[in-house]
Amino acid sequence: MKRLLFTLMICLAAGFSYAQSSTPDSTQIDTTTTHKKHVKVKLGFGDDVAQVNVNGPDTAYHAHKAPGFSFGITFSRIDLGFATLIDNGSFTLSQNNKFLSYRQWKTSNFGFDVIQFGYRFNSAFKIYVSGGFDWTHIRLRDDITIQRNAPVLTYVQDSIHYRKNRFSSSYLRIPLSFYYRSHEDDRGNYFRLVAGPEIGILLNGRVKQISDENGKQKFNDDYHFAKLRKGVFVRMGYGIMGLYAKYYFNDMFEDSPAQKGLRNFSFGLTFGF
Repeated sequence: MKRLLFTLMICLAAGFSYAQSSTPDSTQIDTTTTHKKHVKVKLGFGDDVAQVNVNGPDTAYHAHKAPGFSFGITFSRIDLGFATLIDNGSFTLSQNNKFLSYRQWKTSNFGFDVIQFGYRFNSAFKIYVSGGFDWTHIRLRDDITIQRNAPVLTYVQDSIHYRKNRFSSSYLRIPLSFYYRSHEDDRGNYFRLVAGPEIGILLNGRVKQISDENGKQKFNDDYHFAKLRKGVFVRMGYGIMGLYAKYYFNDMFEDSPAQKGLRNFSFGLTFGF
C-alpha cells in the first residue's frame, strides 16, 4: 500500500507539472469554426482537460463543451477509502466467518482508472466506460493463515504472532459511468455526480504476513475470491475531490458455501473525477 501511495503522489505531481508547463503547438491550432461531431483523443489527469484559447496562445479558458465521442489514456477516479464486510446484511460477522475478523481502520480500498471511452451530450452530461484497477486489503486480527489450493476457503491457526496479517484481492474494474456536472461558479469549479454499474475481473488474491519468526512472507492464490464481481458505485463532490461508495451484489467468495452472503462495501475519498 505504501508503494501505491508513493506512486500516486508521483503521478499526481507529474500530471500537474505537465498541465502547467505544456503549451499548444501553433502548427496544430485550427482557427476555422465548425460544428461537426468529432472524436477527441487526450492524455491527462481527471475527466476534464483545460482547453486552449485560439485567440491567445497562453490564455486558458473554460469553453463550452461540444457533443462528441472521446477516447483517452487517463489517471482519474482515484479512490482511497475503507472496505467493510457485510455478512448477510449485518456488519457483524457470523460464526462461520469469525476467522475473517479484521481491523476496520486498517482495512482499505484503493483504485484508479487508466483508460476511458465515452460520449458527451452537452457541457453538463456525458456517459463513458472506463478501465482500471482496484485493490481491497483486509487486515486480519487473528494469527491465522488462509490456505492455498483448498477446496473451500479455509485457514489454520498459527502458533506465532503476526505483526501484519493482510488478506487482499486485486481486480480489473470496468465501470459504466453516468456523469453530471453543474454550472461553474466564480472560481471555475462545479459540483459533480457520477454513478453507474461496475464489474470486476479477478486478477489475484494474496496473503501477506510479517512476523519476528518468519520475517515477511507473501502467498498468491485466487483464495476463492469471486472471479467476476458485479456492483454499483456513486461519486459526488466539488472540484477535483469528493466522496465515493461502492457495493457489490454478489458474494466475495465462490465455491465456498460457508461464506454465502458475505459481501463487500467500500467508501472514502475520491480524486480527479
